[in-house]
Amino acid sequence: MTAFLVALAALILGYVIYGSIVEKFFKPTNAPTPALTKKDGVDFVPLPTWKVFMIQLLNIAGLGPIFGALGGAIWGTSVYLWIVLGTIFAGGVHDYFSGMVSLREGGKSITEVVGKYLGAGVLNFMRVFMVILLILLSAVFTVGPAGLLEKLTGIPLQILVIAILLYYFLATLLPVDKIIGRLYPIFGICFIVMALGVMFGMIFSGLPMPELQLANLHPKGDAMPIFPFMFITVACGAISGFHATQSPIMARCLTNEHLARPIFYGAMVCEGIIALIWAAAGITFFHGTDALAAEISSAGAGAAVYKICEEAMGGGIGMVLAMIGVIACPITSGDTALRSSRLILSDWLNLAQSKIKNRLIFAVPMIIAVGIITQLDYNSVWRYFAWTNQTVATIVLWMGAVYMTKKMEQRAFLVPFIPAIFMTFVTVTYIIQAPEGFQFSAFVGNIVAAICTVLCFLQFKNTCKPNF
Repeated sequence: MTAFLVALAALILGYVIYGSIVEKFFKPTNAPTPALTKKDGVDFVPLPTWKVFMIQLLNIAGLGPIFGALGGAIWGTSVYLWIVLGTIFAGGVHDYFSGMVSLREGGKSITEVVGKYLGAGVLNFMRVFMVILLILLSAVFTVGPAGLLEKLTGIPLQILVIAILLYYFLATLLPVDKIIGRLYPIFGICFIVMALGVMFGMIFSGLPMPELQLANLHPKGDAMPIFPFMFITVACGAISGFHATQSPIMARCLTNEHLARPIFYGAMVCEGIIALIWAAAGITFFHGTDALAAEISSAGAGAAVYKICEEAMGGGIGMVLAMIGVIACPITSGDTALRSSRLILSDWLNLAQSKIKNRLIFAVPMIIAVGIITQLDYNSVWRYFAWTNQTVATIVLWMGAVYMTKKMEQRAFLVPFIPAIFMTFVTVTYIIQAPEGFQFSAFVGNIVAAICTVLCFLQFKNTCKPNF
């Protein structure tokens, strides 16, 4: 239990200490925000701070910090280190920068912001890449909660998938304060009950909670090395490119730049805490990594989640609230994923979204694409999503480094630059050797990743001329 409690304390201290450092480097001002200067009643809508935080948290906390954390826990308690360090030094920085730069750029989508600072080639790549990521994510966040709801209600899976897609369609079309702004506080209560219920149920279960081990405890051993596989599997629980698509949604609703740290960095730390809880619960309630891996392999991560909630919360209303919280996480990310995709396409084509017919132009084909992808193998879609997700995060970190060299004091660029270097190595290494990638050896993967990382460094150094 000591390792879990220390990791939990480290995340909270990380927000207080390192979050303050990040904020100091960025230098927020009292300038009017896009929510006030571009108010349109659809996407640019001033909202109360507590509601912005709740929406941001539920937007980013999909299945990643639950399914991803359980998947990462198969490697053992070494996952605690990645969740804690990744959240504080990479994920929190990534989310804060994507939100703040969007604020400074008039609430633009992250694709447009990245294009401005990394060039037209990256802009066009990101436009296509990001829409693909968001549609993949919406598909993942349709099938996952539908499977959980099927266990809870007995309603056939296909009917639940159609119902969730219909909700996504409406949430994509309607003004942000009509469905999202009204439902999220309710979902948020269930979400908080779920996290606290699983945590306290685990702590007071009487089961031994494992202490920190750096050894690879994956049942497949050396065939599944911790680096880079665990770093991609955990995804949203440490750093997530998907979050960069969500931050601009709330950047269009935030009324003061000084609120950005609790909204963007703070929500990421909360997600890290959720991931930590689920990683610990997976190992604790399944009595180790072997049984956890077997459950996920045979019945899926949803079955593992159901069993953990049952063990932690018991039967009755507690169990129902816990499951609703777990289900709300992905649904409240899937809907805003499609909303983000609509905003990216509208910024790309410069098509105003105040008229509903313009929103339908994007919403209809997107929902059809999501429906088709939900029929594919879930595990394959998840792995591709996870890598795509981390690749986007890497690009956004590089954008942050470029932004800081151009706009702030020279040394400030190191805050996003260091995690950008690390994530470049992680994402390239993974795709070179992963089963869904090029399937080369770890040696080849490391060599190629080292070369790509050096090339990115040289390009950054020659373009921005930072003061090291």
